[in-house]
Amino acid sequence: MKLSARNILKGTVVKVVPGAVNSEVVIRLADGIEIVSIVSKSSVDALGLKPGAATYAIIKASNVILGVD
Repeated sequence: MKLSARNILKGTVVKVVPGAVNSEVVIRLADGIEIVSIVSKSSVDALGLKPGAATYAIIKASNVILGVD
């Protein structure tokens, strides 16, 4: 598999919180940082996402917005 995304972070699923349509998936990276993603319930099932599963967080964004008060 080849991707155009430059930010590919390997991690492990630590928690899946199912919702009515989407699920919240928490992934822990090697350095202990956690990333949270919202994905469809069908994607959770198709990818076999459950605690302990190895996975990748693939991040592609054309914009990053920062704000301050």
